[in-house]
Amino acid sequence: MIARKMLFLLNNSTSFVDAFFLSFIPLFVAVDAFGILPMFLKLTEGLESRSLRKIVIQSVVTALLVGPLFLAAGNQLLKVLGISIADFMVAGGIILFLLSISDLLSPEKRQRKIEGEDIGPVPIGVPLIVGPAVLTTGMLLIEQFGHIITSVSLFINVLIAGLIFRFSEWVSRILGKTGAKIISKLAGLLLASFAVMMVRRGIMSYVSP
Repeated sequence: MIARKMLFLLNNSTSFVDAFFLSFIPLFVAVDAFGILPMFLKLTEGLESRSLRKIVIQSVVTALLVGPLFLAAGNQLLKVLGISIADFMVAGGIILFLLSISDLLSPEKRQRKIEGEDIGPVPIGVPLIVGPAVLTTGMLLIEQFGHIITSVSLFINVLIAGLIFRFSEWVSRILGKTGAKIISKLAGLLLASFAVMMVRRGIMSYVSP
């Protein structure tokens, strides 16, 4: 009896870990912290360590508020609008694909200098950390893995982005411009692949009985 219970818990924990990583990876790719690191460095250029720490905290808190709130209300909004999950998968997949292709082909569009001291919540928290790609990916993942796993994955990804930004100069020196660009390109390619998969699954939902 005890052995059966242990096996049951082991199977459940294994499936939870698998589901976590399957939701964590697309969100990690969607956040693309390494890809937006150059812009973060440009926005915070010349700031003291204390000011940089304040901006990072503001951006992380904002992202952790906006992201889960949207994920919690997203399904209800779809129901009110009469949008099916298949509709959202196809539309969301197309949007993600266009976003990823845009970043792959012309990432310099994001390199715009924004003046001001209170840049933590906007634009770093939203839309750099939690932007359209993250919100759309999160909504799609909820349908597969549920709110809890998706929210935990988003929470950890936001914290990882915050750590990368907090030690941005150190990370930038290690990766270099070329390393950060390579990681960003790979992330964009993976996000495009994920978008195609979502469109395919949405279309299959239409044609399956």
